[in-house]
Formats: sequence, structure tokens, C-alpha cells
Amino acid sequence: MRSPACDRPGHFCCTGAVRSIEHRRYAAVRQTVAWCYRGGSISAEPRINDRIRVPEVRLVGPSGEQVGIVPLAKALELAQEYDLDLVEVAANARPPVCKLMDYGKFKYESAMKAREARKNQAHTVIKEMKLRPKIDPHDYDTKKGHVVRFLKQGDKVKITIMFRGREQSRPELGYRLLQRLAEDVADLGFVESNPKQDGRNMIMVLGPHKKKTEAMAEARQAQEARKADAKANPGKSQNAAETDEVDAEAPAEAPAEA
Repeated sequence: MRSPACDRPGHFCCTGAVRSIEHRRYAAVRQTVAWCYRGGSISAEPRINDRIRVPEVRLVGPSGEQVGIVPLAKALELAQEYDLDLVEVAANARPPVCKLMDYGKFKYESAMKAREARKNQAHTVIKEMKLRPKIDPHDYDTKKGHVVRFLKQGDKVKITIMFRGREQSRPELGYRLLQRLAEDVADLGFVESNPKQDGRNMIMVLGPHKKKTEAMAEARQAQEARKADAKANPGKSQNAAETDEVDAEAPAEAPAEA
């Protein structure tokens, strides 16, 4: 026998194998899922003022003082008297805990704290630098400069030595190059992962001595110092640029004859 509440012909609830209570449970779950798919969501915002639907609350004053358990009407009256909002801060308590506060100001301060926390949050980043076993000295200095910059910023650096052709039979060349690079930047970083062969490549990971948060703090301090210096001496940078232009336009001195 088909249940009158079922609108799905051929569904298992139409066979009469389930009882009415089980059918009602299934219908409630189905209704909830359908409501969620329609775009409904549970609000994470606390209830305030008239949205609070309990007979009495445990009230906390504007300065954090404990007022005690009072009827909801009395709490709303006090909120109107202080020109504040009645905010439910602990809904699961019995009775719920409510506080008198400026809800708009509270939301603004919470957003600013979350923004500051995201600003100071450090994400670990792994930079990659690729080298060849027979790299030119000038190219090596350029690559090493990039590695130094990455380590100063508090980032890890993955060094990859790429072997081609007959170079694969000489892995010691890549190993010596990685050891040389690790020694050149030993004051800024350390070998986190020793060199190891990975197919045609040899890989080593360098970790910074300085944490990412410390590097970010130092960078902000340096930036603020530059801004303060530019504000104190507004013509300094312009004078330096003019001096550089004059030096560039000045003719070079003739070399002294032997």
C-alpha cells in the first residue's frame, strides 16, 4: 500500500515494507537535503535582540559584569536603555548567555583582527633553482644570488642539477656543485635534504635559518624605515638620481700614457 505522503511511484516506501515512523524520518531528511540544495545554509552569526527566542537569559553587562539571570524582556529593556545590542554569546548554555554590546563595533573589530592575523600568517614556499653540472662561473653567481634572496625571505630552495647525455655518467660533478653552493650560503641556510639522484636530475633542498615570520617582520621594518627616511629627506632620492645622471654624462678621463 502506497503511503499518502510519498510522491515517488515505485519507491521502496510504497511497498508497505517500512512503517509510517520510518517514512516520516526519511521524508524529514529528504526535505532537509532539498532545502540545502535550494541554497539554504545555517547562519554562523549570533542571534541578537528580537531574534533571541528564550524566556530568560544570563546577562552580562557592557563592562563584563555579571547581572544574573533575567527575563528576556528585562534584558531587551536594559539594552535599549544603554543604547546597545543584546547579543547571544553562548547559545548552548542553560539559560543562554547574552551580553550587552555594540554589535556593529564588535563585528568591525573582529574583522580587523582576522585581517591582521591573515596579514601576519606565513605560508611555507619552496622555490626551485635549476643548474647544469658545467655551469659558467657568471651564471653560477647569478643563480647563487637568487638562492640568497630566497633564503633571506625565509623560503626553502630546491636545487636541481640537470644532467644531459654523457653527463649522467659523472654524478660527482653535480654533487660537488651542490656542496659548493651549500657552503657559499651556509650563513643563510642549511641543507635540509641531502643531495640524491632522481632520474636524470640530482636534487637538494636548502632551508633558511630565519623563519618566514621573522623575515616578513624585518622586511616591514625596512620598508617603514625607508618611508620615514624619504619623508624626512624628500629631496635626497632626487639629488642622488641627478648626481648619477651627471656622472653618466661626464666624459671619461683619458688613460695615462706609460
